Amino acid sequence: MIFRLDPDIVGFPDPRLGEPDGFFAYGGAINREWLLLAYSNGIFPWFSFRDYDEPLWCCPMRRFVIFPAEIHVSHSMRALIRKQQYQFTINKAFDRVIKGCAHAQGRYEQEGAWLGPDIIRAYTGLHQEGYAASVEVWDAGHELVGGLYGVTIGSFFIGESMFSLAPSASKLAMIVLARYMERMGLTLIDCQIETPHLRSMGGRYISYDHYMALLNGKDAAED
Repeated sequence: MIFRLDPDIVGFPDPRLGEPDGFFAYGGAINREWLLLAYSNGIFPWFSFRDYDEPLWCCPMRRFVIFPAEIHVSHSMRALIRKQQYQFTINKAFDRVIKGCAHAQGRYEQEGAWLGPDIIRAYTGLHQEGYAASVEVWDAGHELVGGLYGVTIGSFFIGESMFSLAPSASKLAMIVLARYMERMGLTLIDCQIETPHLRSMGGRYISYDHYMALLNGKDAAED
């Protein structure tokens, strides 16, 4: 079932009633109130900004996640880190990272692009309020060559996008994120969708109910 949301009434129906692919609602708005409520319930917007006048909302019942302590760092990535070829920062260039995610490899012009001006504006606002964060990867010439950004809710980091202008830069950003989260006692990276890239780094599925229990700080048995 797909629900129609009233943009003037901030609220979502039970996403368990949605479609098998996770889509369950459209409408509402892309602003602080809607986004924070969405992420607090395991929901995220996912739509092409050129093709839809209203946001589509998604909440898969199987969640592809990485637990920071389980991040897999391959031998090749360990060797690359030891070379100290790159420098890493957190929250030093959010604006540049989200724009890099929007435009790298010609993404902005591709069919289905979702990082349009309204989305960028909304997530930049979340960052300014402390709800969104970025990881930056810099080369020896102090050029930004990769990074990722996402939303922080409780002890979760919900990854939204990453980009790479140098080999393995986005993988490095993910490793830096996971190690930082482990040091800080943060518990889970929500990858949103499975990719071979993320599976190779330790990604696995948990149920939505398990996800929500962890998000709410409750003990939850493994699926």
